[in-house]
Amino acid sequence: MKKFLASLLAITMILALAACGGNNAPAPSSSAPAPSSTPDAPPASTPDNSAPAGTQSIAGKTVAFIPKLTGNAFFEVANTGAQEYAKDWGITVDYIGSPNATAADQVSVINDAVAKGVDAICISTVDAAGVSDALKAAQDAGIVVCTWDSDAAVTDRALMVSQGTPEVLGQMLVDLAVAGLKDRGVDPEKDAVKYAWHYSQATVTDQNSWQVEGEKIIKSKYPNWTNVQPDNYYSEQDAEKSITVGEAVLDANPDIDLIICNDSTALPGQLQAAENKGLDKSKVTITGFATPNAIKAYCTNGTLYNWGLWDCKIQGAMGCYVAAYLAAGNNVKVGDKIDIPGIGACEVMANNCLNPDDATADSNNGVVLLPERAIFTAENMNNYDF
Repeated sequence: MKKFLASLLAITMILALAACGGNNAPAPSSSAPAPSSTPDAPPASTPDNSAPAGTQSIAGKTVAFIPKLTGNAFFEVANTGAQEYAKDWGITVDYIGSPNATAADQVSVINDAVAKGVDAICISTVDAAGVSDALKAAQDAGIVVCTWDSDAAVTDRALMVSQGTPEVLGQMLVDLAVAGLKDRGVDPEKDAVKYAWHYSQATVTDQNSWQVEGEKIIKSKYPNWTNVQPDNYYSEQDAEKSITVGEAVLDANPDIDLIICNDSTALPGQLQAAENKGLDKSKVTITGFATPNAIKAYCTNGTLYNWGLWDCKIQGAMGCYVAAYLAAGNNVKVGDKIDIPGIGACEVMANNCLNPDDATADSNNGVVLLPERAIFTAENMNNYDF
């Protein structure tokens, strides 16, 4: 496992976060099979891999794992990871969702999970305010609520498994953009750059926070850049709409230099729109977040230079584990570490690591961060299979 981690250091960008340690999940390598995120078999001395020493076993717990929408590569891959780990932990992960990324649909899914009597819910919210009442009702029914990927109000959930702080991910998006501009001969610090953001919607907590932080960085470091659409372009995580919105971006701004797509549906849609218009990475820089498999063909076609993400298999599994962990009767407070079998020990941080205005309850409330992210290019993309 440590050999895998050594390989990952050679091909990924590691953004130091002290929040998590000991990530023992499989990592991609040019000389090893693509990652499956399947944990190692437990050693003989640890027969119950669902319960590290000193904790209540999570075995037998059922977690409703709720994505923003079904059918999207990011969420389907996260479910794959959750299911793989769940087998080893002895829990049931019930992946339930809607193909429509709407608060109304998520409320119906939450209500269905409550009716089924699950032990815990782990949800990536479409609209934190829109699902608030439903999550409160779930908590009132004795169900543990945790979040992953996109947060709820901190009073509506226990723990959040986040891919990184807004500052880290906003900086990553800007860094991806800068590298892409440089690749086609644009000087980001001296040349005038016209750019836009294209993602799902302003109510999606995670994506919106990255955009806000990215804008702060751009205004501070690249004052010569001009946002051609300060209200942003939104395609509501609809695959077809992401293409039509992508084409609208290009039609309205024929001289645009950069489009940042901090959404796993918007990025492939924007790239397809560029190809439909006969554009490639030499004409416009497009970058953002999406699974490697969803973007490889566009990279091979020369439509983009780079993009990034994190291991959503691990994130999905972590979200389900911490939800089951609390449902089993374990209690945590800020500063405690949760030892996740096959993944590692991760520290519980205060909610204000994501939003400085958020308070943290005395127990069973806070944030757990993923330890690393990756940048994909033509040189390393085929080392990943998710």
